Amino acid sequence: MKPWMTIIARALALLWAGFWSFFFVAESWAWGTPARVAVFWAGLGLLFVILALVPWGWEARGGVLLAAVGLLIGVVYAVWAPPRRSLASRVITTLVLSGPPLVAGTLFLMHYRAATERS
Repeated sequence: MKPWMTIIARALALLWAGFWSFFFVAESWAWGTPARVAVFWAGLGLLFVILALVPWGWEARGGVLLAAVGLLIGVVYAVWAPPRRSLASRVITTLVLSGPPLVAGTLFLMHYRAATERS
């Protein structure tokens, strides 16, 4: 059985990637987004899925990657967020976009460190 940190980190990363992949594709379809732009958003969703799967094979590298992406997304969205949105909407979106990969990456790194200290 896998340690609880790894199970939670994997589930969190996959839920995050799955939600945003679905959101990007569904929103593009619902708004009738041009194909070039829709492909970009679908590609971004696919990138999120790949980022969520990397720690399954390389826990330490994947944990660092997820944590770094979480921080980068948080900073980029906080700067880029549409100005007409309310502060609450921007904060919630920033947390939903960047929080799960940051937490999952941290859990992967904590598990990796605990496993290497035991051996």
